[in-house]
Amino acid sequence: MRFINPKTDFAFKKIFGDEQNKDILISFLNAILYQGNSAIESLEILNPYQPPKIRGVKDTYLDIRAKLNNEQTVIIEMQVLNVEGFEKRILYNAAKAYSIQLDTGADYTLLNPVIALTITDFEMFPNLDKVISRFVLKEKDFLVDYLIYDIELVFVELPKFGKKLEELETLTDKWIYFLKNAKSLELVPEQMGEVPAIQKAFEVANRADLTREELEDLEHQEIYIQDQRNAITKAVKQAVSQAVSQAMKEKALEIAKGLLDVLDEATIAQTTGLSMEEIQKLKQGR
Repeated sequence: MRFINPKTDFAFKKIFGDEQNKDILISFLNAILYQGNSAIESLEILNPYQPPKIRGVKDTYLDIRAKLNNEQTVIIEMQVLNVEGFEKRILYNAAKAYSIQLDTGADYTLLNPVIALTITDFEMFPNLDKVISRFVLKEKDFLVDYLIYDIELVFVELPKFGKKLEELETLTDKWIYFLKNAKSLELVPEQMGEVPAIQKAFEVANRADLTREELEDLEHQEIYIQDQRNAITKAVKQAVSQAVSQAMKEKALEIAKGLLDVLDEATIAQTTGLSMEEIQKLKQGR
């Protein structure tokens, strides 16, 4: 068996965002948000499009949006690439999901809490050693909680999860392992298949059951992700190379300045690798 990569938008939405497979999403959210406890018994998967209440406000599309049995809204995003402004987008989407609950004239007491769950395939908080981190509003100096927990940001950083298959203990472990490693597996591991929702997730992720069009969409997404990663890697290498070259150039200029009264221009140029023109500019600038 071969499984699609749950970290792509297409696969993530197919596995967790299907109204017919709500038991998968319920199990996943209970694992990530409630330490495996059955706090969520039912939910409604909503349209991921968040229309603006005010003309001119930016439209937003989420990976998954759901309303829980306790009236909370959960918005979920799977993010593979660490793009500029992503941390601001998380706040924007959470605030928007909170605000669009009210129609004109409605009372603020009708607002229900929003949880923004973000799964990243990169580290967002290198100074934290936790795989799952949660953020709420607190007083800046004394870290006293705000009066209500109506907006909570939850992050799952996949690179920080290093447990092997034989080390999986909790439902949380198994779901994170599924997200991180399903694509590389050829069979459903026995200890994971014991969880009905995870077994079902593997069945949904089976490439053999996808249509030709779905496989093409998946392939295009994976190619796009790889292209973007290569572009980022190339940009980083170029930046490092430029920084090294600039540092070497500055060092050569510094050495050349010290040699102006000792050696002739041609010898200085040969020694430092600078051009004659650059040596002459140094002399003129003294």
